[in-house]
Amino acid sequence: MSRATILVVDDVPENLGLLLDALGMEGHRVLVAESGESAMAQLDHEVPDLILLDQRLPGMDGMEVCRRIRRRADCQDVPILFLTAVSDLAEKVRALDAGAVDYVTKPIESAEVLARVRTHLRISSLQRALQEEVAMRREAEEQLRDSLDRALVVAAWSGRIRFATRRAQTLLVQASEGAESGVLPAPLVALLRGAGVGTRDGSPMEVRVLRVATETEPGVLELTAPDRATPAALLPLGLTPREAEVLFWVSEGKTNAEIGVILNSAKRTVEKHVEHILEKLGVENRAAAIREALRVRGNG
Repeated sequence: MSRATILVVDDVPENLGLLLDALGMEGHRVLVAESGESAMAQLDHEVPDLILLDQRLPGMDGMEVCRRIRRRADCQDVPILFLTAVSDLAEKVRALDAGAVDYVTKPIESAEVLARVRTHLRISSLQRALQEEVAMRREAEEQLRDSLDRALVVAAWSGRIRFATRRAQTLLVQASEGAESGVLPAPLVALLRGAGVGTRDGSPMEVRVLRVATETEPGVLELTAPDRATPAALLPLGLTPREAEVLFWVSEGKTNAEIGVILNSAKRTVEKHVEHILEKLGVENRAAAIREALRVRGNG
């Protein structure tokens, strides 16, 4: 087992001595606090991997200490095990409701404490690993969305979108508001189930089926739209030349940070331009502004 840092909060010397010996033999690093106030002060300096918390403490009791620990953003995932001499079920339930993950009934037995500590350290380690993997997957997906210039959509037979690049998301905004909820509009679903090339009525967007969907396997669409417009084509919307440039790149699916790099402007400056654009267009969000821009560009 890997070495862990464990905070023991107890005011009884005999209990502290027993836990220090047992945890030390397991190779753990042990921090000690003899009151709730001392425990909270300890957390300001270091967040442990696990906390053994006596339910009955002088001053602030263990229940209140547990609640305060759980209110700290840096301690919300730290396992807290209550040390309690109370056998009443209602009290044990209160301990769990306060944020504890388990409890050990006094008198303390070293073997039981160590077994529970091992279990909860293992669970905590697995939870962190899972959270890291999910975060890595999300980051990789976002990087993939941003890095692909092609407008590709992966969708199920039902039309439910499983993946779309930034460019595809931008083009789908003009196709249907339903796409914003993660579902392709009906004309695109029909193409997804067939083959070849098609266009959506009233839209210059062209759709090519790269892989036909089946009831068990998703299909892949590539969306294209004639680039008939330049930023100047957006000036009739009542924008300044700079605002037209910003809206043009917004309609290309670029983020404020990316637009700042393209236009050699600060991100905050771009954000201000976007705010002014929304006001002038009388719309509430970027998606609606993109629809307006693409409408004008499509008629260009």
